Amino acid sequence: SLFKKSGNIHKNTEFKAGSVDVKEIGTYLNTSENMKEVTKEGFLRNNHHAPITKDSEFTLHRVNNEEIVSEDGIKIQSFSNASEILDMTGITGRKLEMLRAVTEIPTQFRSIFKEFPYFNYAQSKALDDLLYTDRNFVICAPTGSGKTVMFELAITRLLMEAPLPWLNIKVVYMAPIKALCSQRFDDWKEKFGPIGLTCKELTGDTLMDDLFEIHHADIIITTPEKWDSMTRRWRDNSIVQLVRLFLIDEVHVIKDESRGATLEVVVSRMKTVQSSLWRGLEKHDTVPPLRFVAVSATIPNTQDIAEWLSDSKMPAVCLKIDEDQRPVKLRKIVLGFPCSDNQTEFKFDLTLNYKIASIIQTYSEQKPALVFCATRKGVQQAASVLAKDAKFLLSIEQKQRLQGFANSLKDSKLRDLLTCGVAYHHAGMEISDRKIIEGAFTVGDLPVLFTTSTLAMGVNLPAHLVVIKSTMHYVGGVFQEYSETDILQMIGRAGRPQFDTTATAVIMTRCSTRERYIQMLNGADIIESSLHRHLVEHLNAEIVLHTVTDVSVALEWIRSTFLYIRALKNPTHYGFSSGLDKAGIEAKLQELCLKNLNDLSSFDLIRMDEANNFKPTETGRLMAWYYIAFDTVKQFFTIKGTETLNELIGMISNCTEFVDVKLRTNEKKILNTLNKDKDKITIRFPMEGRIKTREMKVNCLIQAQLGCIPIQDFTLTQDTGRIFRNGLRVT
Repeated sequence: SLFKKSGNIHKNTEFKAGSVDVKEIGTYLNTSENMKEVTKEGFLRNNHHAPITKDSEFTLHRVNNEEIVSEDGIKIQSFSNASEILDMTGITGRKLEMLRAVTEIPTQFRSIFKEFPYFNYAQSKALDDLLYTDRNFVICAPTGSGKTVMFELAITRLLMEAPLPWLNIKVVYMAPIKALCSQRFDDWKEKFGPIGLTCKELTGDTLMDDLFEIHHADIIITTPEKWDSMTRRWRDNSIVQLVRLFLIDEVHVIKDESRGATLEVVVSRMKTVQSSLWRGLEKHDTVPPLRFVAVSATIPNTQDIAEWLSDSKMPAVCLKIDEDQRPVKLRKIVLGFPCSDNQTEFKFDLTLNYKIASIIQTYSEQKPALVFCATRKGVQQAASVLAKDAKFLLSIEQKQRLQGFANSLKDSKLRDLLTCGVAYHHAGMEISDRKIIEGAFTVGDLPVLFTTSTLAMGVNLPAHLVVIKSTMHYVGGVFQEYSETDILQMIGRAGRPQFDTTATAVIMTRCSTRERYIQMLNGADIIESSLHRHLVEHLNAEIVLHTVTDVSVALEWIRSTFLYIRALKNPTHYGFSSGLDKAGIEAKLQELCLKNLNDLSSFDLIRMDEANNFKPTETGRLMAWYYIAFDTVKQFFTIKGTETLNELIGMISNCTEFVDVKLRTNEKKILNTLNKDKDKITIRFPMEGRIKTREMKVNCLIQAQLGCIPIQDFTLTQDTGRIFRNGLRVT
């Protein structure tokens, strides 16, 4: 890092990147003749070089405090050259030979990797297995190690092996978040379009028209839920059978309480389809192999994932890349703040707003910072506090650019903040405003951006400093700790490979939970399955699909799951006693299976024929087909047929399918007005009392939509869309 202060350049020699000493870089820069020092502007320009993206310079001035940064403000230059020299030497001081060159790729596919001449360390290590074998592959690498490229290598391998024309090849890419899918889709359309592959994004709740398009798509980009519901609907597995490469991004999501089970089931279904093809065909060479490539954040038991993805003939390759191989070194800091017992979550969260300015001052090095907050309202509050609390020194050009961005914003609050160098960003904003803010942040004109955690999942907005303000977030009316996946995802946004060689992530939590997060950041949490909690829905789906036809096949299906692998190693987590041997645990899993099968047959969702084979009933088929939760189906069985319209709407509003609709405090006023107001048009069947639960909100929005009552609130309109997409399945 080279500081300019009062005309001298100070070399900061403490900072070492592996074995490359910054002193050498300094001299290298100075001796190079084509470097001109521009004292006036205070950064170096290199004439024959492509224009260097220089980091915008801003220094933080605290207004309310005595401590003011020295008037001329230390400004940090970013020499993109310096980082290039670092890269050539290999960040950890490795020799160039370790890194593989893109020229290894056959010429017709080289355009996919045109952005760089060499693969990075992690990619180079994975290259031989990915490009020259067909083995299943699991890689565990820190966020920001270029995992997408590893998927691209696997696709390249498939294309190298498959004879032209590529008619019957399908690649499925599966990621847990819609926003990740959209990113991948935009990226891969550009990369694979020119070599003749079509991509199709399958996320929302589209149904049959997709089938036609999937037949013509080579690369299908989807979420576990969507792929599950699609594959449940296909009478025959003809498309599933064409899948030759199955790419799983963020495979550690498998431990997620609510969504992990789906990921696990889909992969197990792909394995089962594959093995039933094997059994059905005498000549095995006619079955093209299905290859799995999975990528995960740093977890301790990658080996288990690899074991799960291994097939009978070949164990999967498991590659672990250490944290110190991350292209941008990450410094992780966990700060504990005192929280008295009588302080509510909201209060604690508010006190943290006033700590943000000093954290940014301490850690941002005048480079862009991203702050994650728990709620949409919290994002706006924190942003206004910082704008009052701190003044950024912005260059005149930067001010003008920010003013330009601000002029095209619809949200007036945001417009005022943006000119101070602060902005916020969340899913309830106008899309156009969101895009403008993302643009301003990406080019480096915006010093600080506040955002909600949901956004960490999708939009790729890398920053030099990431701050997680409070580790609790508000879900379904209660505060709960972020899952490890969320935390890793947010921290993964720290470090911009094109500008930084180091980055910082700060977690702000209570003193009492500080230790817990320190442990989590060391990647010490073992990943378990949560399939046992959702077994009933998934068993039913497999019976409808005829993957599971009798008890013995049901057990074989269980053996293909991650649940089976973990239950053998850690039986107590799944409620089995610890002294059991393998046979004992299998017997317990069989018991669990039978209990769920009995639940299904007691509601007449499956039947047994004389030979003890399972047959799905019409109701069971509908449950799988429309992706309905077992609890909702149970509720349907209470319908007598004499219900009024009002009662039916009430019943639908109670369904588990709407759990992700949240009731936000700031919406209650609008909803109460819709429910009862003598001066306005209100809903047809008003509810007793005030609106205070999620169910009441859902009920109110369903009635407003059916009654054509306009709602002037963007987030409520969004929620209504979601309610109707899910509601159409349920009804």
